[in-house]
Amino acid sequence: MAGDRLACRECHAVVEPDEDTCPICGSTSLTEDWAGYVIVGHPDESQIAEEMEVNKPGKYALKVR
Repeated sequence: MAGDRLACRECHAVVEPDEDTCPICGSTSLTEDWAGYVIVGHPDESQIAEEMEVNKPGKYALKVR
């Protein structure tokens, strides 16, 4: 876990601890139980983004429990 940030259980976006909903997908299912993250700048050019099914730039957790 990186600091006290949260991760979305639906899309794996990393969000600030004061967020109630995910800014990427709108889910309210957020957790403190996550590990590692990747920053995606250009999802249309990223193999990792393709593997993770990410289509918006941002920070994404690699493992969410």
